[in-house]
Amino acid sequence: MIRQQPQSVTNAVRVLLAQVAMSGLTAVLTVVFKDELVDSWASGRDELSTTVQPPAFVPVAIVLFFVFAGLAGVLIAFFREGHNWARLSLTALVAFMAVATLAGLRTSPPTLFLVLSLVAVVLDAALLYFMWHRDTSRYIRGAWLATHSTEPSTRS
Repeated sequence: MIRQQPQSVTNAVRVLLAQVAMSGLTAVLTVVFKDELVDSWASGRDELSTTVQPPAFVPVAIVLFFVFAGLAGVLIAFFREGHNWARLSLTALVAFMAVATLAGLRTSPPTLFLVLSLVAVVLDAALLYFMWHRDTSRYIRGAWLATHSTEPSTRS
């Protein structure tokens, strides 16, 4: 029997895919605006600029994107099947991405990256809302009950 997914699960998957796309866009913009990011980081740090190397924004952004996209892709499949551990893992992944976003804000990025960070935070909140929506919880409970049914076997 195939169960119908509630709209909240569909919306959670859509928001997560939007987050992956935003992460990819941020990685590409990090490569394109590498010099602006370094200049923005260095402003106000004149006394340190001669002795401290600027952060390596590009490799971090690219690795973060691939790790996030890979984890999200795998977890989406399990989440859509109704596995609660996937929902918990996605929640942790969103929390880690929020920490990464906040860490990026500490470097005083250009305005474009501030806007992208704000959009990412809104998407984080929307994803958490849909993943922990009442209909999503009911869907996941139903999947658990279906796999842990206590029906007596018909042995002779």
